[in-house]
Amino acid sequence: MHMADALVSPAVGGAMLAVSAGAIAYSVIKTKEDLDDKKVPVMGVMGAFVFAAQMINFTIPVTGSSGHIGGGILLAALLGPYPAFLTITAVLLIQALFFADGGLLALGCNIFNMGFYACFIAYPLIYKQIIKKGLNPKTITIASIISVIIGLQLGAFSVVLETLASGITELPFSAFVALMQPIHLAIGLVEGIITAAVLTFVYQMRPEILDSAVTGKKIGAVSVKKVVTVLIVLTLIVGGGLSLFASSYPDGLEWSMQGVTGSTELETDAKAAEAAAALQEKTAFMPDYGFKSAGEEGSAAGTSTAGIVGGTLTLLLAGLSGLAVATVKKNKKSKAVKSAA
Repeated sequence: MHMADALVSPAVGGAMLAVSAGAIAYSVIKTKEDLDDKKVPVMGVMGAFVFAAQMINFTIPVTGSSGHIGGGILLAALLGPYPAFLTITAVLLIQALFFADGGLLALGCNIFNMGFYACFIAYPLIYKQIIKKGLNPKTITIASIISVIIGLQLGAFSVVLETLASGITELPFSAFVALMQPIHLAIGLVEGIITAAVLTFVYQMRPEILDSAVTGKKIGAVSVKKVVTVLIVLTLIVGGGLSLFASSYPDGLEWSMQGVTGSTELETDAKAAEAAAALQEKTAFMPDYGFKSAGEEGSAAGTSTAGIVGGTLTLLLAGLSGLAVATVKKNKKSKAVKSAA
């Protein structure tokens, strides 16, 4: 559900970038207050995992469409909402800058649509309320599926509203929403099942991680090294291998656009969009997750390399973000102790 620059006006793109920047700043503050040091490596690894997993588009039977996980609920269930929002932001930033996946002008929209609703609406109001009844595989599955569907429905509807506010007349509200909501309902069901499977796997290894995200308590004396190691291996397998088997069908957003306009892409002559595209062309060293020299068809080696490189970059950005916040928190504590003494 990555929006391209042609889908938003400069005014809407700028406004949503400001809104997302505000949400990021607030998340940094809240993360600084609540971050458990043991979650820092989990932030990095889960960011890399979500990056790799988003490369795998799964086919939605009969429709001729495909979808990929958003990852917001998955991250929030393991990290809590604020570190999760910072992590999904890192994923989307790496994708836009280095792989030309999602427009730079539309970056604020994409962060909001894929991160805000999942982390700050669906997670606290749906997922946590179900999990409070008891943390076990059954409640994890139910909570994951329902919260992912709700978050994705809100995100899909937000895309429609953003194109409407941008004056994209090629995508009339009624026709566009009539395609966006049902297809993302199907995508959300599949993502919910995938999310439940990953969370159940982590729960069986270290239930303390999921409990910490819900209760806000520290993970405690248990080690997270085994979980982190397994997730790194899974990320390498997903990004470097399974990404080769991604569906070639258009994703839910592209499919909906095609159903309305007959094309998966729209043209724009907005100067801001052209400037953003020019900048993206310079920064994206592996556009569309492949080598530039491979052309439109791409190559298996390019896709695998993109999965591993992108995952590594995301791990570094998300992990270093968490480390920076944790370091500031420690320094503040240290100064407070010295002042008290």
